[in-house]
Amino acid sequence: MTVPDELRYTEEHEWVSAGAREGTLRVGITEYAQDQLGDVVFVDLPETGTTVTAGEPFGEIESTKSVSELFAPVDGEVTAVNEAVTEAPEVINSDPYGEGWLIEITPADPAAVDGLLDAEAYQKLIEG
Repeated sequence: MTVPDELRYTEEHEWVSAGAREGTLRVGITEYAQDQLGDVVFVDLPETGTTVTAGEPFGEIESTKSVSELFAPVDGEVTAVNEAVTEAPEVINSDPYGEGWLIEITPADPAAVDGLLDAEAYQKLIEG
């Protein structure tokens, strides 16, 4: 199971990286999460401009097995939504750390990302 060192992680199995624009964070689900979900068939994401709160749901992801909530890793504003995953959600299964990203957030506090799990801590979490 891939756990890239350069990313930060949440206990809800989302990853966070620097976004495409300066000062933004890109968010997606981890390889572990997509593996647990199975084939992703639908994603419900917020609109650009939506305010999100750390630890609170911002959308849903549906697979052939279940429906799960997606949780914001930090407080902030949604500044981009990956429309490609709403049109072809299976890309989350094939490329969870790349083309399968979900949203970008401009964080209210850029330092908040420092409170997320590093790769080593996330690896321990998924190994139980």
